[in-house]
Amino acid sequence: MTDYHNIARNGLTPDELEKILRQIGKERYHINHPHHKMMMAGKMTKLQLQAWALNRYCYQAAIPRKDAAILMNSKDPVFRAEWRRRITDHDGTNGLDGGVARWLKLATGLGLDEEMVKSERQALWSTRFAVEAYVNFCRQRPLLEGVASSLTELFSPTIIAERVPGILAKYPYVSEETLAYFKPRLTQAPKDSSFSLAYVREHADTPEKQQAVIDALIFKTGVLWSMLDALDYAYGEAGRIPPGAFRGTSNE
Repeated sequence: MTDYHNIARNGLTPDELEKILRQIGKERYHINHPHHKMMMAGKMTKLQLQAWALNRYCYQAAIPRKDAAILMNSKDPVFRAEWRRRITDHDGTNGLDGGVARWLKLATGLGLDEEMVKSERQALWSTRFAVEAYVNFCRQRPLLEGVASSLTELFSPTIIAERVPGILAKYPYVSEETLAYFKPRLTQAPKDSSFSLAYVREHADTPEKQQAVIDALIFKTGVLWSMLDALDYAYGEAGRIPPGAFRGTSNE
């Protein structure tokens, strides 16, 4: 594993910076996590898939909030005009037809109760802490770092291209309609990441800013990785489900 501490101390060209950012994704994106690999191998129980959908909903529902936090930190109307499209992508035009609503349909398609999912009350506390850490990071850190943290979108088309056919092939009770969330993301994520990457390449113009960008992406991959760590600990072989967390539906 590459040591990224102080890697930008001598300054980087935009191409060198981009290469490092992509290497971070290659090494640290959660496509490499054992819990994801278990899903792709068809080894998850329905309970484990439901727990994944429920806990991931917490993250999906927080995306518009973190994007609003990033918007708040920008004084550039051109930037804001571009970035606010992300909120519409996830909230939709009326709060009912965007990515968050599609993820809710994924969760209910797996047999979860809609109101329980929306309340997040049976999600793992570890998930909720990780998600709020990300929202607070984007609220409190400089704009450049918030933008850089979103660069995990560079890698999401790869995991989607693996996840959708993998789930459909391995879990016969899951339909294409249930996984409808993912199709728009195959076009939205590349567009979003292209803008973010161009912004980072242009504005990370000192060694200090370049290191901050690198650290921001490492932080974000850590958020996503830690969410799967928590799921694996609670719903993996050891089965250490904490008090109050989801334990399955009555019709399983």
